[in-house]
Amino acid sequence: MKRLLCFLEELDKRKIYYRINKIRESILIEVAVPGQRWEVEFFEDDHVEIEKFISDGVLYGQDEIEVLFTEFAD
Repeated sequence: MKRLLCFLEELDKRKIYYRINKIRESILIEVAVPGQRWEVEFFEDDHVEIEKFISDGVLYGQDEIEVLFTEFAD
């Protein structure tokens, strides 16, 4: 818990945007910075997992919304 609180304090101090969520058996901190989104998970057993999603810089128009619905709908 101490590691999680220190991480959140550092994000606040550096004015980095984040959201907190609970997922699986962890607390998930979603961090948004220009061109990247990080998912930092803190687990009860004190280990941390980080996954980074990095943009390739390509921007799409509104037609791409249809791709989202076509490829990822149930």
